[in-house]
Amino acid sequence: MSIPQDPAFPRFTEKQGQYLAFIRTYLLLNRRAPAEADFQAFFQVTPPSVHGMILQLERRGLVRRTPRQARSIELLIDPTDIPPLQPIKTTVGGY
Repeated sequence: MSIPQDPAFPRFTEKQGQYLAFIRTYLLLNRRAPAEADFQAFFQVTPPSVHGMILQLERRGLVRRTPRQARSIELLIDPTDIPPLQPIKTTVGGY
């Protein structure tokens, strides 16, 4: 049972929600947690951006990692509270 989220005080931002959705989707498809390189490729961002976001999610109590263990991200939030993963808008034309 999940606790309803107060819209005046969102538990996470839209961008953080997309990272959570990516983690959930990746886990469902691959049966293991994503590496930071997977986030970089999907969101088309730099390594420091990904690392900073993971640290923010950890500080907010939304995910947990095991220190010095690759692919150890665990979701600590009810999957029903995670928004659907949205397609990434790219600047590449012709698609």
